[in-house]
Amino acid sequence: MSVLESYQKIRAELDRVIFGLDEPIEFALAGLFSCGHVLLEGPPGTAKTLLVRSIAASLDMQYQRIQMTPDLLPNDITGSAIYREDEHRFEFVKGPIFTNFLLADEINRASARTQSALLEAMQELNVTYDGTTYPMPQPFMTFATQNPIEQEGTYPLPLAQLDRFMFKVEVGYPDGEQEEEILKTHHSTGGRSDPTQMEVKPVISPSEILAAQEEIRQTHVRDEVVTYLRRLLQETRNNDSLAVGASPRSGLMLLTGAKSLARFAEHDYVTPDNVKEAFLPGLRHRVVLSAAAELEGLTPDDVLIEILDSVEVPR
Repeated sequence: MSVLESYQKIRAELDRVIFGLDEPIEFALAGLFSCGHVLLEGPPGTAKTLLVRSIAASLDMQYQRIQMTPDLLPNDITGSAIYREDEHRFEFVKGPIFTNFLLADEINRASARTQSALLEAMQELNVTYDGTTYPMPQPFMTFATQNPIEQEGTYPLPLAQLDRFMFKVEVGYPDGEQEEEILKTHHSTGGRSDPTQMEVKPVISPSEILAAQEEIRQTHVRDEVVTYLRRLLQETRNNDSLAVGASPRSGLMLLTGAKSLARFAEHDYVTPDNVKEAFLPGLRHRVVLSAAAELEGLTPDDVLIEILDSVEVPR
């Protein structure tokens, strides 16, 4: 099964229960097929968790959800050692992070110490405990949701944590027509929608995800497109409105996401438009505004859009 066929099968399942989230769905699935991690940010009640649970329900693989809270400890995520008295030894019991598809719900409600428990798994695909390294199942991906940091009781994610996410997708409120569709379809559940009860069926297996990942790797990228992306990255480092620009790793992850978007558009090659489409979700969480830009009320998106407009697009 090709990436496009897998995408269309999952999209068909999601479109039955999710309304008004076309862009978040697009980038969530781009991250999924690239085995990248995705961060969804938006106010409460905008179907962030429902979207991730619906994606999980469409996958025939292991799924775990962690409700991130201030009192959660790192060992609650990674696991801990338990003493077996009959065998006179300690045994490591794996935590919920050892799964194919992990939902870290409201990730910015957990402390920085607990957030850091995800770092090694998301980057190195293993967890080290007491000097022993335990590999993660394959494939492994983390989807996280968070409320805007302006809300009370949240902890901003450090830049090192944010850098592990391929995309940061902003989830907003639906328009009037889409909201009416939500009310008509889901009013009988009182807002407590369960994807399995709504008959979202598993349509993709782990082997198909790994095959899709390999197909995406083989997507052709012209030298002109690489040069275009390099110039965009350099502009983020030279822009006076940004104190921290995009790293080479962020460029690699952005290009991988652009490959997924190209496959969704039925291309086996990346176009500059694919790069432009992935640019904001791929970099908005990796750049840091300068103090002067913050005083002016600018956002990372404002600066990134300015950079997109200033760099010539190859023909």
